[in-house]
Amino acid sequence: MSIIKIKNLTKIYDGSSIEVKAVDHIDLRFEKGEFTAVVGPSGSGKTTFLNMLGGLDSPTEGEVIIDDVDMWSLSSRKRIDFRLHNIGFVFQAYNLLPVLTARENVELIMELQGRSKKERTKRTTALLEEVGLGDRIDSRPSKLSGGEQQRVAVARALASKPKFILADEPTANLDSKATENLLDIMEQLNKEENITFIFSTHDARVMKKARRIVTLEDGKILSDLTK
Repeated sequence: MSIIKIKNLTKIYDGSSIEVKAVDHIDLRFEKGEFTAVVGPSGSGKTTFLNMLGGLDSPTEGEVIIDDVDMWSLSSRKRIDFRLHNIGFVFQAYNLLPVLTARENVELIMELQGRSKKERTKRTTALLEEVGLGDRIDSRPSKLSGGEQQRVAVARALASKPKFILADEPTANLDSKATENLLDIMEQLNKEENITFIFSTHDARVMKKARRIVTLEDGKILSDLTK
């Protein structure tokens, strides 16, 4: 069952003298439970594509349909609310709030959703234990390693119970051991809980784990291979 349908997705940037098609008329579908890497050289359109898929960057034309909802037909306010309840994000730079503990960073999105304190506390504790940080729950980001911060970011992405998680170069700032740990956690969540992950990446280790690889070049799909 397709949870994401992408139709004619295009992003054009107008420079002073040249028009650049960062994403060029892409049609794709993603199914529930996929573990997919979107790959390609710098400038191929990976991040722009993920940002449009996640409702962060508006397309010049085309549709992103998630469970029969065309996200880009929604008003700005409704799109923010839709994103809050349907899409989880893991970014290259972690994007944790430095003044909050690991627990508070994970809880925040559930607070925005209006969930009770009891539910927030229970789910946050379970998620941080699941990513191996049960003993660091009250630590602020400055006291955590890069790999630990990225695992907090994964727990935060899961907190909202999203339909899928977008991970933009999530291993770029991690050493090999932290990368291995993070990918093992994501793969386990994908297999055991059927959570859909879509990565943009240059990392061969991510590509090795992925079961589907979509290659972009100059904003177009060069290949779409399932292992």
